[in-house]
Amino acid sequence: MINKTIDAIIFDWAGTMIDHGCFGPVIAFQKTFTHFDIETSVAECRAPMGLPKRDHIKAMIENPVINERIIKKTGREINEADLEAMYQYFLSINEDIVLEHISLIEGVVDTVSWLRSKGIKVGSNSGYGRRLMERILPIVAEAGYRPDNLVCGDDLSEGRPSPLMMYRCFSDLGVYPPSKVIKVDDTAPGIMEGIAAGTLTIGVTLTGNHVGLTADELEKLDDKERDALHEDTARHLRQAGAHYIIRHVSELPSLLVKM
Repeated sequence: MINKTIDAIIFDWAGTMIDHGCFGPVIAFQKTFTHFDIETSVAECRAPMGLPKRDHIKAMIENPVINERIIKKTGREINEADLEAMYQYFLSINEDIVLEHISLIEGVVDTVSWLRSKGIKVGSNSGYGRRLMERILPIVAEAGYRPDNLVCGDDLSEGRPSPLMMYRCFSDLGVYPPSKVIKVDDTAPGIMEGIAAGTLTIGVTLTGNHVGLTADELEKLDDKERDALHEDTARHLRQAGAHYIIRHVSELPSLLVKM
């Protein structure tokens, strides 16, 4: 029986449960770099997705291509004071942008209901900060998603891909050993987090950051195009350590039955 082998599933948020295509943070990162007169592409903004947001900005700055642009424009590399200024600007615009992109992904409510009917706890963690998530929680609760806990990127001394947020989830939910927990995520750092914590991991392909399409945009593609995007993202997530792959969260119950 599923509920005899799995005690809890820890879900990521953007790209997994909300914000199909993970657009909120991408827009905020690109606007931040534009504000500091640094050109970036959408792909460059998406590349570090899953990390805590300050670490994400740092990873973008350390991207050799972006770093070269910075040096050509300013004559120097960005220092810690610059990074902090960029992070503070990001925080000042991020909440209003993200709150425009928090619709539940199709199938989330039914999947969570199914898990609870099997006695499985529904945990969550996010690279978003606590202040923003406290604004998101009541909105998604009205739409029908109420996870049993929430751990945020700024709650602890270190975020993904370290296992610390997962450890906090174990404690919040009262679940152990890690072998009885699953992490579900659409990003490589989120999968790596689960691996570091000793859990099974399930990667989500078509609704997440790597594909980066809205539900409507995805629907307009033909089956061959969707399959190609799924396979490309599956390879990316398997390289991060994903044990299983699904296209979207609504496929989770059928996968668990087969496991």
